[in-house]
Parts: sequence; C-alpha cells; structure tokens
Amino acid sequence: MIRKQPNMNVGAAILFILFCLLFFVLLFRFVSIQVTGEAAGQPLAAKAQQMYNKNGILEAKRGTIYDRNGEVIAEDTSSYTLIAILDEKMKPNYVSDKEKTARELAKYLDLSESEILRVLSKKEKFQVEFGLAGKDISLQTKQEIEDLKLPGITFIRESKRFYPNGVFSSHLIGFVETKKGETTPVGQLGLEKSLNDILTGENGSVHYASDLWGYILPNSEQKITPAKDGKDVYLTLDKKIQTFLEDALNQADEQYKPTKMVAIVADPKTGDILAMGQRPTFHPKTREGIEKTWLNEAVEVSYEPGSTMKIFTLAAALEEQVLNLNDYYESGSYKPTKDDLIRDHNKVGWGSITYLEGFQRSSNVAIAKIVQEKLGFDTYRQYLTKFGFENPTGIELPNETGGKIVYNYPSEKVTTGYGQGTAITPLQQIQAATAIAGNGSMLKPQIIDKVVDPATNKTIQKTEPEVVGKPISEGTAKKVREVMETVITSPKGTGYKRYNIDGYEIAGKTGTANLTHQGAYIHGDNDYVFSFMGMAPADDPELIVYVMVQQPKVANSSEGYKPVSLIFKQVMKNSLQYLSIQPSEQPSSKTIEIPDVIGRSVENGVSALQDLGVNAIVLGSGTEIVNQLPAKGQPLLEGEKVIIQTDGEITLPDLHGWSLRDVMKVANLAKLQLNITGNGYVIQQNVAAGTRLKEGDYLVVHLQSPDTKEQLSKEDGEEESEIPKGG
Repeated sequence: MIRKQPNMNVGAAILFILFCLLFFVLLFRFVSIQVTGEAAGQPLAAKAQQMYNKNGILEAKRGTIYDRNGEVIAEDTSSYTLIAILDEKMKPNYVSDKEKTARELAKYLDLSESEILRVLSKKEKFQVEFGLAGKDISLQTKQEIEDLKLPGITFIRESKRFYPNGVFSSHLIGFVETKKGETTPVGQLGLEKSLNDILTGENGSVHYASDLWGYILPNSEQKITPAKDGKDVYLTLDKKIQTFLEDALNQADEQYKPTKMVAIVADPKTGDILAMGQRPTFHPKTREGIEKTWLNEAVEVSYEPGSTMKIFTLAAALEEQVLNLNDYYESGSYKPTKDDLIRDHNKVGWGSITYLEGFQRSSNVAIAKIVQEKLGFDTYRQYLTKFGFENPTGIELPNETGGKIVYNYPSEKVTTGYGQGTAITPLQQIQAATAIAGNGSMLKPQIIDKVVDPATNKTIQKTEPEVVGKPISEGTAKKVREVMETVITSPKGTGYKRYNIDGYEIAGKTGTANLTHQGAYIHGDNDYVFSFMGMAPADDPELIVYVMVQQPKVANSSEGYKPVSLIFKQVMKNSLQYLSIQPSEQPSSKTIEIPDVIGRSVENGVSALQDLGVNAIVLGSGTEIVNQLPAKGQPLLEGEKVIIQTDGEITLPDLHGWSLRDVMKVANLAKLQLNITGNGYVIQQNVAAGTRLKEGDYLVVHLQSPDTKEQLSKEDGEEESEIPKGG
C-alpha cells in the first residue's frame, strides 16, 4: 500500500508559508501607513479632505449690450431643459407615476399628454428629454413645474447669449461661442469680438465641506470669491431706426434680389452711427446665413464709390475758390492726355452746359476738368487726405480697412475725382459726409455711447463727439448742400423724382460704379453698384443715410436706382418722423402724437385713440389701462399700432400680418422672451392667439417679406432721368 501523506503535508506547508508572507506584507503596509500617514506618496489626510471638500465655479455674467435708449440687443439669459429620470435605481427620484406626470406636464409643454407619455415609456433609458418642447423653458415655468413636486422631473440650467431682435445689424453686433472644454464664451465677430475684454467678467469660486452625498455639512465654513460680471455697453445704435433699416433691406432684397446691399444711418452732429445693416446677413442665434459672408461690408471692404465721390471733389474746388458754378464747359468727352479719353456716361454729353448742370447730371467730364484744370492734381490729392480716405476711421469694430487711393497717372487722378479706380469704404464716405452736413468739421464715426459697471451702475467710459479734421469751411459746406439739393429738385438732376420725400428738403448725390473682376471692369447690363448719399433737412441736416446696392435684378441699368430709392426714402422718412424732426412744408401724411391713456378705463382709452384714427390693440382682460406703447407724446408712424395693457390676465393676440415693431411692443409689455426668424411681417407664431401669457414665456414669430409688386408698378410709372447710368 502506497502512502501519500507526506506530499499532502508539503502542500499544506507551502500554503501556510504563503499565507504568512501575505499576512506580514499587509501588516507592514498597515504599520507603514499608520506611521507615515501616506499611501503611494500621497498624504491620506489630504485625500480624505478632498473627498469632503468641494470647489465650485461661480459663473460671471457677460455684459449686456444695449442700444442708445437702453433697449437690449444682446444679453445672457438662463435657459432650462426639462429632464425626466426613468431608472428605478434612482428611487425615489424617478418617474414612478407616468400617467400623472404626463398629464401635469402637458399643461406647460407644447406636447400632448399622449406624446409625453410615449417619451416617458421608453425602455432601458436612464433619463429622457422632450425635444424642442422641453428646451428654452423660462424661469417662471420651471418654478411652476417644480411646485408640482413630480418625482424624477428635474432641469438642466444653461447660460445662453440671447439676441432678442433676431437679424439686427448682425455683422456689427456679432456673436459668441464657447469652445470645447471651456466655460467662458468668447466673441467671434463684430462688437462681441472687439469688446470681448470689456464684456467678459471674472468667474468666482465657492469652497465648502460636504457629506458623502455631496450635501453641504451644517455649520461648515464656506469660502466664497464672488464673480465679477462683465461691463455693460450702450451703443449709439437706435433700435427703432435699425428696425426701419432692416425692414427696408428686407423689402429690397425680396423684390430686387441684389447680390449685396449696405446701408448706414448717422447723426452728422455727433458722428453717432444710428443704424448699420447689410445683405447677405445672418441670424446671431442660429448662424443661418453666416456662410455667405463673415465680413462687415461697411467697414471691412472697400469699393469704388462711383459718383458719390463727386460731392467731395466739388467741395474741394469750392473751398479753393477755383470754380464758378455758372461757368460753361463742353460736355461729352475730355482728354486728360493724348492717349486717354474720358466720356460722360451717356457717351455724347449735353452740349455746352454750366458746371452746376454738370453736377446735377453727374457729368464725368465736368469733374475731370475740375480736377485737372482748376484744382490741380497736387491740391486735389491733399483733399483726399483731408477727407480721411486713406486711413481707417478708427471705429471700435474689428478688421476695419482703409481706402486704396490709386493716384499714379493723370488718367487715374481724374477718374478718382468721379469715384473710379480709387476704392473706399462706405463708413469712410459717411465720415467725410459729416463735414458736408455740418460746419465743415469732420467727425469720427462712433458706435460706443458708454460703458457701465453693472455692480455700481456707474459710467466708466463715455464717448464724446470727436472732430478729426476740418477739410472745408462752414460756407463751403452750405454751398455744397445747396448744389446737392438741386440734384433732387431740378428736372436735370439724376435724383429728380427719385429721392424726394414729401415735406422734407433732401440734399443728395447718386452714384453708379462698374464692377471689376480680376482687375478688369465687367460690362453686363446690371453689373453695377448703385448708391446714394443723402442728408436731411438740407439746410441743417439731422441725418445722413448712405445706401449701396450691387447687381439688383432690374430690367436694365437705368432702373438700378429703384432698390436704392426704396431703402433711402423709407428709412429717411420714418427716421425723421420718429425723431420728431418737423418738415419744412406740410407733408401729405402726418404723424400722430399719442395721448396718455394710462389710468383710464379700456373703453375710454380705446375710444380716445380711435377718435385719432389709431388702431388700438388691447392686451389683457382687465378694465383699467396700466401701460401703453408707444408712450405719451411719442409720434406714431403710418400704419403703426398702439398696444394698451390692462390690469387683467394677458392673452396673446393674433400677430399675423404684424410688423416687427408692433410685435416687439407686445413682447415688451408682456415681458416675453422674443425669438425672431425670417424678415418682413409675421406669417407664423408658435403660441396660438388667445393663449394665456406668463412673464418670461418664449414667443417665436416667423416673418416673411410682403409682396411689393404694387411698389414696383408705382415706380415704373415715375418719370426717369436722362441719365441711364453713371449718376
């Protein structure tokens, strides 16, 4: 019989030895930790401290951008997304009663009870969201849902940059983005970019002790470093005038479909930019359209100005006292050198005419003779510098470019006089025009009114008008305006019956420039840039409006003025009326000064407004009027509505067909978060008419440009100038 017992004893001995070794290793490790208080070179006390000590970031608010009157253009807002937790492991914090939860949430979301129940019934999901209906929930709605104490229903808070006006000088304002892994948004375009350091605040922090579940321990000391919010910036833009401009650009875009448009409105007495817009443009929230151009065409791109340049050539000649406007010259053609030939845009001219008539007709020959024979090339070159065409204006916008003065050969020097060859920006033209519109002093264009510290409400930076030159005298400026006025009033003028506004005297100059491609001019029927520089009232201008339209879809180049005229007349007229600038003669249509109806009964207030022929819209179900827009004393533009708010529950009116201005009044009075898509007039609203409104609710309206065939038909019937192009 074989014995195996010794082998079994050896195996047991080996196991015993291994066990003893493991025991002594663990014992040594334990003693070592006890003595040194460290593990893997890390103090265990510190690690324990880290488990219970928490650090949090207190986010700083990015500064708000306002218009000159304190209307919000861009601001940080809290946005909430609704979340439902479905995992039973999170008991009791999960949706246990799906039918009740769906029934309650249906009162607040734009989803039916069955749709919500379908979302809540998804299998093997830890949590679910509710699509667009569950996003961008207002603070008030969030609080009302939380008051229901529905298990498993919670919210994710996000800070978003909100642009309440939609497409609104988008390339000037810009937008922000938060890079991956970062928490602070950074301006990517426009003022959001150039003023990023001013608008960006400093995040704070909080340090506290917590239990294993993350709750703050009672009586624990909290160390808080407060966040410093960014500074608020007030612009020179006027929201109302900018809205006029956006509406006009929309109409011209819809009707004439040009490849590009730029327009600027300025106050010549201060240099303040009141409005600036362009097409193509983009929506700052969705970025829709940004791929068409990232450039602010008014400041980042220079163009051959065409005949609007003749304003400044004329001013130079009058200032130097080398030109008598009643002198005659032979129009049609002119040879600055034996090899170069300058022609008027109608190729044949108008015979022997005065220089005054030559300016009215936008004669290239008249300007060429003034530059070469009267001013002289050297003197004229000095005025190009005096009017600021070489350098950027210095406006606080990114990537501003200066002009490109092409002034080497005699032919280039004379063509510069009528805006060909040399390229300048629209903003440079506005700056130069302030000298013509005022007393000869040229004012720097301003876009920043002031910077305010929101913590103290103190103004830390205030912009004052800045004179950057005095190229001409007050007398010369007045004379140039008088000549420009005849461009509009004289039957010989290129602006005759095109840019006149009932009741107001307009001084202006038309412009047409050829487009270039790869350094050469192209000569298609509509391959032109049409423009107009106008100011009003002519004797003492309060506003300058510059409009440029490239390649509009018109029958021929003689109709290229039509989209320019549409934009200029609509913006200038509405702005003059809005600013209560009185016409020099009785206009065909009047503005109405709104009475104060606050405190009156609804019946009495509506009756008083209807007696004035005003369309009054009642917002609310109460019997007493508590607010109104426009306010007392403000002018009411033709077709504009007066919104009166009562002391009762507010329901949303049917907004179809409303202008953006009228929609904004409702949003302001009801304190709604307004989101705008499209341009023109309302064709769709996300909240049905008659729906009860709460403060902070989101209202989304979709706009579309109206059919403007009637306007086209009207303009086709107008008398046309003898100048087909070049004016």
